[in-house]
Amino acid sequence: MNKKLSGPALTVAAVVIAGTFGLASVSAAAATPSGGAAAQVAHVAAHFDLAKGQTPENGALEPDGSLDVTFSVARQVARVGIDGRTHILATMPLPADGGVNTPVLHFAPTMGIVRTDDGTLYFLYATGTSDLTGVWRLKPHGTPERIAALPADGLPNGMALDRRTSRLYIADSVRGTIWTVPVTGGTPTAWLSAPELAYSAIAGANGVKVHNGALWVSNTDDGTILRIPFLPGGHPGQLQVRATGLTTVDDFTFTGAGDEILAALNHTNTVVRIRPDGHQTTVLTAADGLQNPTAIEVRGNSVYVLNAAYVTAEDPNVLVAGLRELR
Repeated sequence: MNKKLSGPALTVAAVVIAGTFGLASVSAAAATPSGGAAAQVAHVAAHFDLAKGQTPENGALEPDGSLDVTFSVARQVARVGIDGRTHILATMPLPADGGVNTPVLHFAPTMGIVRTDDGTLYFLYATGTSDLTGVWRLKPHGTPERIAALPADGLPNGMALDRRTSRLYIADSVRGTIWTVPVTGGTPTAWLSAPELAYSAIAGANGVKVHNGALWVSNTDDGTILRIPFLPGGHPGQLQVRATGLTTVDDFTFTGAGDEILAALNHTNTVVRIRPDGHQTTVLTAADGLQNPTAIEVRGNSVYVLNAAYVTAEDPNVLVAGLRELR
């Protein structure tokens, strides 16, 4: 997650409008995409304002098809409606030092986000300070409250919810650690630290998902996706490398076809499909509208790709594609 930004609203050191169609549906329109003469399989459904720091980092789908996102640079949680319009749900307080002590990034970003069935949002905020860094909760029509403090010298990045146990799992991109805490809050526990999760240049452990009896984690620096099975009592089992060669992989998701994955490769502006045997196919590129993709959500036949434009500095957006058309 090497982020590089510029613009009137940003003086950040480098570390790394509705569209034609709404978010709720995927068009099978027979338009000609920029990449060739085949039927269009993707379109930009919402554009964001880079000058306001509207850089979408992670997302969570609402039942009505709208999308909750964290705008990392703006320190905000927002909802993108099915009409493509953006509504700000919360803006986080700026730390006294402006966020310059946040590890690696040197600004204070809002990061991973998940939603529980009652509409409550849980998200991460990293500031480099002990009073603000941690897991935050935002109830419907409420205000953010921190429910768990995380180490100020870490970088909490991706987050996943295990609905069976009501526990959150947080990937720390600097400390190479997976933290866990119940949704009720409290003191986080270091669930797993391992060399395969370690940071070396950009980010270590990054995206995280609960799937098929295991916790899955991407490592940006290593270009890998890892599987860690849950043992009895929720303890971590033997770590397994399930995919390699994923340059600057950020977050990822599962398509619903077993262990098949869609992964966002940030700096190469690509989305790749990874089959259970590890075979990889590029399914979306910059020609489709990708601008440093950070996260992916799938519901039914709809694929939602968040694009933060951290390096391209052009058009942060949400790209919507048809899952069947990507196979």
